[in-house]
Amino acid sequence: MDRQIQELLDKTEIRELVNAYASAADRHDQERMRALYHEDAIDEHGPFSQGSAMEFVDRLPEIQAPMEILQHHITTVNLKLSGDRAEGEVYVLALHKVTGSGDMLVGGRYLDKYAKRDGVWKFLHRALVADWFYAVEPSEVNLGHPFVTGAHLGRPGADDPSYGFFTLFRRGER
Repeated sequence: MDRQIQELLDKTEIRELVNAYASAADRHDQERMRALYHEDAIDEHGPFSQGSAMEFVDRLPEIQAPMEILQHHITTVNLKLSGDRAEGEVYVLALHKVTGSGDMLVGGRYLDKYAKRDGVWKFLHRALVADWFYAVEPSEVNLGHPFVTGAHLGRPGADDPSYGFFTLFRRGER
């Protein structure tokens, strides 16, 4: 029974890691993103990264600069554990509103390897698989539409309404 409970706890921590990645990416929070990878981790992110995850995180301000809106929606999460290592196939739908390039919707998967070191699960290797891509040029996103009048509007970085709203979620943490 203890093994099953530990496996359940580990899987919960890994799911939280996966969700923290989506949130950090969407908020352009490089400090938080860096904390999700082991120092020796690898990230394969198409044209943006094919090596060191830390180098990928260092490049994120440049990569994300034209991205007015990012939304990563995590759907199916398949995990397999073996002690202090795990693998995951994580399905994602990611919307990108990019200045000058329109709206891009990517359907894909992350092929992940995780390692638990010093009691903490982090990414050891993350590879993006693009299963489909849909683009609309120019953008059709309309945040001025009456349907969203008066709603909080999301934005990259610490100006996002979530940073002022929450007291339990902290910048730079999972």
